[in-house]
Amino acid sequence: MRRNFCAGNDKCGGDSRPRPWDIPRMAGRGLLESLLLAAFRLRTRGFLAMEECPGGVPPPPREGNVTLYLHVPFCRALCPFCSFHRVMHEPALARRYFQSLRQEVLRYHEAGHRFSGAYFGGGTPTSEPAELVETIALVRRLFGVAEVSVETNPRDLRPEILGPLRDAGVTRLSVGVQSFDDRLLREMGRLDQYGGGDEIRECVGRAAGLFPTLNLDLIYNIPDQDLASLERDLETVRGLGANQVSFYPLMAAPSTRRRMIGSMGLPEGSRLRLFHRTILSRLRPDFTPTSCWCFSRGGKGTDEYVIDADHYVGVGSGAFSYLDGTLYATSFSLQAYEARIGQGLCGIVSRHRLGAGDRCRLALLTRLFGLGLDREWALRHHGPGFFRKVRAELLTLECLGAARRNAGGWSPTDRGMYWLVLMMSAFYESVNGYREAMRAHVAGELRAMDVAPPAMVQTAHPIARI
Repeated sequence: MRRNFCAGNDKCGGDSRPRPWDIPRMAGRGLLESLLLAAFRLRTRGFLAMEECPGGVPPPPREGNVTLYLHVPFCRALCPFCSFHRVMHEPALARRYFQSLRQEVLRYHEAGHRFSGAYFGGGTPTSEPAELVETIALVRRLFGVAEVSVETNPRDLRPEILGPLRDAGVTRLSVGVQSFDDRLLREMGRLDQYGGGDEIRECVGRAAGLFPTLNLDLIYNIPDQDLASLERDLETVRGLGANQVSFYPLMAAPSTRRRMIGSMGLPEGSRLRLFHRTILSRLRPDFTPTSCWCFSRGGKGTDEYVIDADHYVGVGSGAFSYLDGTLYATSFSLQAYEARIGQGLCGIVSRHRLGAGDRCRLALLTRLFGLGLDREWALRHHGPGFFRKVRAELLTLECLGAARRNAGGWSPTDRGMYWLVLMMSAFYESVNGYREAMRAHVAGELRAMDVAPPAMVQTAHPIARI
């Protein structure tokens, strides 16, 4: 059975009509930006046309580097703006989940997969520190990865957590800060659970210098955020000991937007360009862009493994993989995920084989978002037909002053970086829409874990029961 859950727009099912919450966003953008986004959604409308699959471990890719992504969905508080697959932390359930996660990692090792790096995301992976450290040790023992990235929150920056993570070989710690503004943190539902600006600064200071890369995740275009608040956040970042910062525009799936209306309001698209320009000007020259929304001080690396890796494998509930042009998704049911691992399977329940044109367009998006499309890389991975398939996109970006040629290929201008942020946000909003549909299929299970599920899709789907 084939379902086009989120084919290039925010709403599952392919309906491209604007919703009421889209109208201010569209009106706030310039005509050119709206046309570019409409063209982008049209050209990428088939990316997430998923179909059921048996769920065995897919074969390793023929060539190229592969990153391992491990999804840990547990959080101590569920932020109203978050569209990721997450559930309330329950210790016994989380410990069982980590056991299944390690079993799935072993399955990939037995199938011949090898990884150049590992990324633990969520959720909050540090919700069970001992289980996390054990899982890191297994990944490093099996695959010998040199780079290990872990996401966390400010109040988990404690010596009893930081020390074991450093000793386990974590090379990049990414802290979900979102903002240092107490007013905005209160509206986002984070102030009580994760602390105010002064406490966050103190927590970050404890982690400074312990890891090769300390990254801070911040959000801009929060509904009540103004330019002065953003500038204060930027000045705080410059004065802390973190050597990397990732500034994301607020992105949300439809049901997430409905939750935000009642708790924190909706963002305004008219401010995005100003906010992005302010971020670039205030962070430079201390921080250098390493992607269109990640900036590093005195180093390299980015926050997006989908940019650096030729392929990636996602393990855990609600994870995505991309191998040799095929996109895979695992079960969003924690119960089904645990059962599948117990049956000797992996977590994968659906897949979509991208056509040659879509593979090239996805590569163009991710490589330019990572600030450079290398001609030799494109020829090696996609053949001489690559430039024919993306000729229209490249010419458009060049003519609009968004990308320029260099000796090795193409790189985005500052103007292009802003447009690529819009395009990548649109892509992730489509992914968020798929997450939303899959979570709706397991709404009863989520209710049982005291999670408010998205009231979007009312009919059951076989994928949710696998």
